[in-house]
Amino acid sequence: MPAARTLEAAASATIVCGAVQAASAAGATAALSVASASASDENAGSGRARRSSLGVGVACARGTRRMPEGGGARSCLDWVVLPPSFCRHNRFIQNCPICRAPDSSPAPKQRATRSASTRARVSARPARAGAVRVRQMTQAADDGYRSQLVAGLKASADAERLAGELAFAAARLAELTADPPGVYAEIAAEPDREEALWLAFLTAYLSPTEGEDPFAGIRAAHVSWASGELPDLSVPLGPRTSREPATGERAVLAYRAWVQRANGQAGAFAGESAWTPERRFDRLFERVALPGFGRPGRYELLVVLGRLGVADLRPTSLQLTDDATTLAAKRVFGIGDKLLLERRAHDLADAVELPIEALDLALFNWGAPASRRATMGARAVADDEEREAIAGVLGV
Repeated sequence: MPAARTLEAAASATIVCGAVQAASAAGATAALSVASASASDENAGSGRARRSSLGVGVACARGTRRMPEGGGARSCLDWVVLPPSFCRHNRFIQNCPICRAPDSSPAPKQRATRSASTRARVSARPARAGAVRVRQMTQAADDGYRSQLVAGLKASADAERLAGELAFAAARLAELTADPPGVYAEIAAEPDREEALWLAFLTAYLSPTEGEDPFAGIRAAHVSWASGELPDLSVPLGPRTSREPATGERAVLAYRAWVQRANGQAGAFAGESAWTPERRFDRLFERVALPGFGRPGRYELLVVLGRLGVADLRPTSLQLTDDATTLAAKRVFGIGDKLLLERRAHDLADAVELPIEALDLALFNWGAPASRRATMGARAVADDEEREAIAGVLGV
């Protein structure tokens, strides 16, 4: 009998040890106390020990009670150890801001009101340099006009104005090819190819102005390429200039560095002999993306060189980025994705039977206010028959 009691006591102690291991550090000391009391009672009777050990195992899963005085095996059923609870975020549940019981809602905070003088000081603060500015675009009233070619236009007046700008842009391109005006004629007639390319760059960079002599500022800024001097850029600028006062002479310096790496301007604009005119235009548009020389100047430079016969270039797209022409294209075609913009621009150019580069100046002038409209020094005017034909295609 003593041996049997000893074996049962050992088994009971094993069960109690399992309860002790399941508990955390917070309840480990209390569980050990229970195990000691239970083991001492096993020497008094095996039946009582079995009930005591089972009582500890069940009690460890319920709650926490105060240990009654006197101890004993039966008191183990009344004193319960609660192991700490962990949530699914591996935290103590009372410390988890997600799983713990919600606290009582705090009193709502009263919003502090500002005095009139404080509001006046805030409104008088100057706008930050990087602040967002919203401009209201002028647009004719919707009169029910709809066309798949220009899905963004809702007014017949806008479609008629676009037809006129397309006709003017086509006339200007034809003039560049047949009888270029002003500085463009000097570029075409210049025997020194390096000097012709340099003058073409300055013309595209500064842009012809609107007035009696559109090329006066370009001639005043021009210095010979061979001299290596920097041009005087404090001259009147045209509506499509890429020059910004903050950039200084950065674009000119970047252009000179680019052509020097290619052993001269002629080599830089020639590219590889295996290139087609279309491929050469696309690659040069990427290569001439110089600091301070934006899309309007780059596109105009390559179009002019191709039309004047200085370089073998032919565009196949508008190369839209984030300039005024791109913004106008989004308004006309009613979409913002540049890939779809290029596709719809091609559809419009094919429908009105105009070269794709005519849409560059036409879209810019259509989206610009009357005071910023650019003629680029052209003497040509839009042909009435061509304007009417384009308007007929657009359905106005």
